Amino acid sequence: MKYLYYPGCSLVSQAKAYDISLKTVFHLLGHDLQEIDDWNCCGATAYMSVKETVAFSISARNLALAEKLGGEVVAPCSSCFTILTKTNNYLKRSPGLKEMVNQALRSGGLEYSGNTPIRHPLDILVNDVGVEVIKLQLKRDLNGIRIAPYYGCQLVRPERGFDDREFPTTMDDLFTQLGAETVYFPMKVRCCGGMLMSTFPEVGLKLNKEILECATENEADVMITTCPMCHINLEAYQGRINHKFGTGFKMPVWYFTQLLGWALGANEEELGLKYNLINIPEKKLVHSGVLA
Repeated sequence: MKYLYYPGCSLVSQAKAYDISLKTVFHLLGHDLQEIDDWNCCGATAYMSVKETVAFSISARNLALAEKLGGEVVAPCSSCFTILTKTNNYLKRSPGLKEMVNQALRSGGLEYSGNTPIRHPLDILVNDVGVEVIKLQLKRDLNGIRIAPYYGCQLVRPERGFDDREFPTTMDDLFTQLGAETVYFPMKVRCCGGMLMSTFPEVGLKLNKEILECATENEADVMITTCPMCHINLEAYQGRINHKFGTGFKMPVWYFTQLLGWALGANEEELGLKYNLINIPEKKLVHSGVLA
């Protein structure tokens, strides 16, 4: 299967650690990614609030570019994954909308049939590559590392298909089978607030405080996530949260690909760990050890 990589705006800017570690993991497992040439912003939620047909056209341009290459689109950002999936679904259900979108695309020499699959890398790694294959490639043991798997509110909603919408377990199952321990974490699909950190910070800070509190109270060593927005909210704002609420959070927040890549033997540079503000204590990583 050809995997066509759509990094989206976040992974080439503030979420470089995700981009680097994702490429590393796929390479170590023998599935290199082909980046879609000349991709553009998916439009996120802002475009949809301005004009729906324009938003769908902007998103569909990426799918049209991918369709020419043949293969499946890999969209690691939860927002990009949601928007591209939504675009695909709406164009399939509404021939009139599809024709309006294609009219816009034709002005740029493109057209989209609506048949390109949109996949999240978590889905691909677990259901295409397979956990048993991943286990055969392990170089480090995750024993002793307690994780709080945070899916956020977009990855499995509203129509994703590869996991349960209210209580997803894909990350839980993957890392448990790789030796880690998942803590009790009922906040796993609780919204981090997204852009509320910028528009209504009082609300955003409170939402993130409650998520971090849940992970801390259940003694997680690290939170792992699939979303750049969730990652920056939960990691970068811990100082402001501590100041506002008198808490003492110092919770590492890693992309799931960073922890998986570490288990597969990747080094700090290959995982982009220099971009993390808080990392898992070295003694925890050393304790889990290198497999013979």
